[in-house]
Amino acid sequence: MLGAMVDRRSFLKTAGAAAVLPAAGIGLRDKFFGAIAGCHIGSAMGAPVEGWPWERIQREYGTLDRFLPYEHYRNGWRREPGTTEDGVERQKLMITAIIEKKDRVNAEDVRRIWLRDIKPESAGMVSEPFEAVLLAMARSGIPARDLGKYCDYAGLVSMARSCHPIGLINAGDVAAAIEDVFEVGQLYQTSNSRGLQWAAVTAGAIAAATEPGATVDSVLEAVFKHCDRRVTAEIERGLKLTEGAKDFHDLRQAFDKVYYGAGIPYAASYANEVVTKALCVFRTVRGDVREAVIASVNMGRDTDCLAAVAAGIAGALSGGAGLPGEWIRQCDYATSLNRYTNSQRTLRQHSDGLYEAFRARLARLKAYAEKMESA
Repeated sequence: MLGAMVDRRSFLKTAGAAAVLPAAGIGLRDKFFGAIAGCHIGSAMGAPVEGWPWERIQREYGTLDRFLPYEHYRNGWRREPGTTEDGVERQKLMITAIIEKKDRVNAEDVRRIWLRDIKPESAGMVSEPFEAVLLAMARSGIPARDLGKYCDYAGLVSMARSCHPIGLINAGDVAAAIEDVFEVGQLYQTSNSRGLQWAAVTAGAIAAATEPGATVDSVLEAVFKHCDRRVTAEIERGLKLTEGAKDFHDLRQAFDKVYYGAGIPYAASYANEVVTKALCVFRTVRGDVREAVIASVNMGRDTDCLAAVAAGIAGALSGGAGLPGEWIRQCDYATSLNRYTNSQRTLRQHSDGLYEAFRARLARLKAYAEKMESA
C-alpha cells in the first residue's frame, strides 16, 4: 500500500509539474469566496448549454465566456443571464444550515432548512422532479438519513456538485469533510453509494485546497490519500489520459473516447464522469478559477455541474480575485430577480456567512483544547 502511494505521488509530481499553483498570500476568507463564487458563476454560465455536445457550443459561440439567458424544464421562465440552477439551490440549503448552526451539520439540520425555506412554487422551476419526491418524503417525518433511499439515481452528481459548503466548514480537515458528506448526502443518495463516494472527492478537495500552502498537487494527493480506491482509480486514469493536455480543446477530445453515454435519464450527469473531468480541468488550468469556468462550460455534456465542481475547487485554492467583477455583479443581480430561489443572499454574503461559521467553530475547538490541556 505504501509503495502504491509513493508511485501515485511520483506520478502526480511528474504529470502535474507545470500545474503547481502555490496559494501563498491568499487569505482563507477569499478562498471561501472563490469556492462559492466559482461554483455559482460556473453553474450559471454552463446552464444554457447543459447537455450540448462541445461541437455545438463551438459552432454557436466559438468559446463561450459569458452569461446567456436560458430556459429549463420547458416551463416558460426565461432566466436572466447569470441565473443559477438546481444544483446551486441544493447548495444554498446546506449553506443556510451551516450559517445558522455555526458548525458542522448533519442530515437533520439540513432537512429542517428544506422544510422551512423551499418554496412550494419552486418545484419544476429550480429543482429536479426527483427532488419534489424527496421533499414530500421529508415532510412525512421519516429520518432524514433515510430519504436518499427513495431516490432512483444513486450515482448522480447531485451531491458531488453541491457539497462545497461541507468542504468549507471543514477547511483543512479532509477526513471530517468526507465524513460529513456521507452524513448529509443521505438526504439525496444512499449511504456509501457511488454518488457519495464521488461527492467525498469534491468536499475533500475543497478542504485540502484551503490548507496553508496548498497547491494543485497537494489537493490531488489529498484526494488519493483519503478517497476510495475504486474512485481514485478512475481519476488516475483521467489524469493519465489528459497528461499532455494544454487546454480544454485537448481535454474534450481526450474524454470523447471515454464518456459518451446516452439514452438514459441524466446520461451525462453521473458523478464519476463529472468529478473526474473536473479534477483534470483543475490540473490543466493550474488552479485558475476563471479558466476553470471557461474550460468547463466549453467541454460539452453536463457543463454546469462540471463548472461547479472544477471552479469550486479552483476557487478554494486560488481565491476569487481571478473572477471578473462583471461576472460577480451579474450573478448577484440575477439572484435578486429570482423569486423561486431558496436564498437571495449575494455571493459574498454566502461565503462570508460560511467563513464566520468556520471561525466560530474554530473558536470552540480552541476553547475546548485549552480547557482539556489543563485537565
